[in-house]
Amino acid sequence: MTNFKEFSYKPEDHESEGASNSYLMSLVAIIVGLPLPIVNLVASLIFYLSNRKSTYFIRWHCTQAFLAQFFTFFINSFGFWWTISVVFTEEPVTTNFIAYLIAVAILNLIEFIFTIYTAIQTRKGIHVEWWFYGTLTNLICKP
Repeated sequence: MTNFKEFSYKPEDHESEGASNSYLMSLVAIIVGLPLPIVNLVASLIFYLSNRKSTYFIRWHCTQAFLAQFFTFFINSFGFWWTISVVFTEEPVTTNFIAYLIAVAILNLIEFIFTIYTAIQTRKGIHVEWWFYGTLTNLICKP
């Protein structure tokens, strides 16, 4: 799910810290707004927007962290509203519902682990590209 690539330069300490913080922001937002998926997306968006004019290393990682949250937002929102529907209406709990919740939980756990791992690696100045998000980030974020 991850790919290590070398940047054309060694990021300075403040760059590594800023890039690492983009991933830590999403972890903090998960803890604060756990039941509401929008909190995580908004926190990542604010951090992304506040670092648009930073160095390429920071911008790149802020973009990747935001894209990961953007796509996860839709998956989590669907699960959240489906759960609300089951709890507050007469909609039955089906095997499809249970399977979706299990898939969402596994996806979120994997993303949580990779987010921690990526935050640690970027803090060391190591560039980590996630599968799919890294390729998309390369298309969006230019040096």
